[in-house]
Amino acid sequence: MKHVLSILTLSMLAACGPTPGPDSVNNPNSVTMTETKHMTISYPQTSKGDVVDSYFEQKIADPYRWLEDDRSSETEAWVKAQNKVTFDYLAQIPYREQIKQQLAASWNYEKVSAPFKEGKYTYFYKNDGLQNQYVLYRQLEDGSSEVFLDPNTFSADGTTSLAEVSFSKDGSKLAYSISEGGSDWRKIIVIDVETKQQLEAQLVDVKFSGINWLGNEGFYYSSYDKPDGSELSAKTDQHKLYYHKLGTAQKDDAVVFGATEAEKHRYVGASVTEDDRYLLISAAVSTSGNKLFLKDLTKPDSALVTILDHTDSDTDLLDNDGSKLYLVTNLNAPNKKVVVVDATKPQPENWLDLIPQTDNVLSVSTGAGFIFAEYMVDAIAKVQQYDYSGKLVRDVSLPGVGSVGGFSGKKADDTLYYTFTNYTTAQTIYSFAPTEGESALYRKSGAKFDSDNYVSEQVFYNSKDGTKVPMIISYKKGLKLDGTNPTILYGYGGFNVSLTPSFSIPNAAWLDMGGVYAVPNLRGGGEYGKAWHKAGTQLQKQNVFDDFIAAAEYLQQQGYTSNDKLAIRGGSNGGLLVGAVMTQRPELVKVALPAVGVLDMLRYHTFTAGAGWAYDYGTSEQSKEMFDYLLGYSPVHNVKAGVAYPATMVTTADHDDRVVPAHSFKFAAELQAKDAGVNPQLIRIETNAGHGAGTPVSKQIEQMADIFSFTLYNMGYKQLP
Repeated sequence: MKHVLSILTLSMLAACGPTPGPDSVNNPNSVTMTETKHMTISYPQTSKGDVVDSYFEQKIADPYRWLEDDRSSETEAWVKAQNKVTFDYLAQIPYREQIKQQLAASWNYEKVSAPFKEGKYTYFYKNDGLQNQYVLYRQLEDGSSEVFLDPNTFSADGTTSLAEVSFSKDGSKLAYSISEGGSDWRKIIVIDVETKQQLEAQLVDVKFSGINWLGNEGFYYSSYDKPDGSELSAKTDQHKLYYHKLGTAQKDDAVVFGATEAEKHRYVGASVTEDDRYLLISAAVSTSGNKLFLKDLTKPDSALVTILDHTDSDTDLLDNDGSKLYLVTNLNAPNKKVVVVDATKPQPENWLDLIPQTDNVLSVSTGAGFIFAEYMVDAIAKVQQYDYSGKLVRDVSLPGVGSVGGFSGKKADDTLYYTFTNYTTAQTIYSFAPTEGESALYRKSGAKFDSDNYVSEQVFYNSKDGTKVPMIISYKKGLKLDGTNPTILYGYGGFNVSLTPSFSIPNAAWLDMGGVYAVPNLRGGGEYGKAWHKAGTQLQKQNVFDDFIAAAEYLQQQGYTSNDKLAIRGGSNGGLLVGAVMTQRPELVKVALPAVGVLDMLRYHTFTAGAGWAYDYGTSEQSKEMFDYLLGYSPVHNVKAGVAYPATMVTTADHDDRVVPAHSFKFAAELQAKDAGVNPQLIRIETNAGHGAGTPVSKQIEQMADIFSFTLYNMGYKQLP
């Protein structure tokens, strides 16, 4: 397959109610230290409007609807006032700066990616240590290297990041996309590789897009029409695939797919085979399931051929060999399989199994003329190498128990690379000789972390309904199971996402401070295939929360921690997880850390691309049964007056245009208005940042220092454990 590379990363306007007066957020009283371990907090007063929505004849008040207007001066003032309270609170934690310095020291080592070849150059990414963004380097065969593209120069504060990187067929041109302030809206810039000079005007308003070259003359990309209202929150639901010919204006780019009502889909993407022979177009209405179409690029006027006319499966191009197409699919194969079919008759009735489904979930890559099948066995990687006839070449021997990534490249490559990692092993790069099947250490991580001093163990526990769920628990050797250990329980549980073991600098720092880090593989994820995913969707979403609650109870019952020393953390769909669990079982944990969460389940589908998440969540308009179910767990709607909630720090960002910050704004407002306990209910709003990808290292360090210090302080620590 042709290389299309994404930059390394460290793991998708409604009318206002009555306008609040400016005094609603004025003069938030400063935070003061009391004689107890608690700080007294005076929250900004958040005005309530009188917006009421009707769902199946049931009236639902939405008093904080005005916070959905991300462009209003009132919302801006509210954000500033909330941040003042939060940062005044954090500033009084005595070891906050110490944690920040420790994180910076842990982060400060050279990080280098696996190399890849394009044209006559070999490229790799590198970060010297604390650079905000990774730098793209290149080198010739003599080994001399130079900076090729430095995203740290894109903006003064490091908040403009490099997103997608795609080279033309002969490697002479590069198209890359940038994200400004963390937004999902991107710009595409095309440069000459030799001179590094920009070749034409940048393409703008590009979203959820790859960059797929056809030869050296142009490329395919995807986007939506710019929405009316706020581009950060307004709904986008008709994705279009364009072809851009170099040297022409963007306004003249031809729409290849998505222009008509019949072709209306929320997510449209393209793949071009390595030999430039075929274009495959994927079209989806949700984050699961896609239609698939084929175009013969050797015949300019060829019609689009339908491979799949339904969204009952996830099916994608793996590779081709002449007219043979290799597809990876979960159609009638929940754990996925590889099939082969001739492009002249590519429909499912003609598919032949090449690598059949097994009991373990499959993901597949290609390189050097081989197919690499990676299986998840209880979330642990196993890799097998096949030839293009489907013959097993070998089981690939891996360096240990953990996760791998890589084993991909072009057919002509004679060396491939992969990374190996787990919770206590930093990402280590290995070269792989596909003919001999031998691995060799290519680059050892420079992380200042001694794996020998730590343990990472997998356990299995029973959820509420008896389902067995795996969890990996990591900690320092010598841990006493006396219930006194500060513990972070992290989860996601959705969208077929699998949480496999991987090293994280902040998590390593947490272990080094004596903390326990636990990650269960909840239903809703992809660790055990489509059935595991579906068991945590729509009217079964409560299974995810029950799995997480059972994980917390297991950690307490086994003596790893206690409710006074347990924090729960998750982001995006994981932010929903934390919000639901803390409102259902507020006594279970001491600290709750919902990040960029989907928290208003009645309205999530009205923002940006949120309607595409309906496969997992359902919507409040779908049916009365679905509305009642969503209302039953929606975090914004289940904060109750008179309840003492855990110490909570909601985190979000003002430029998050995937899960809009209004979710977090409303949830924080509800907590501050209704909480009956002594624990803080704070919101930390990062400015000029988005959903997470491309966040500058400096901001990552500051945010994690605040999260760890908030967590430990509210567990009762006067000094670092």
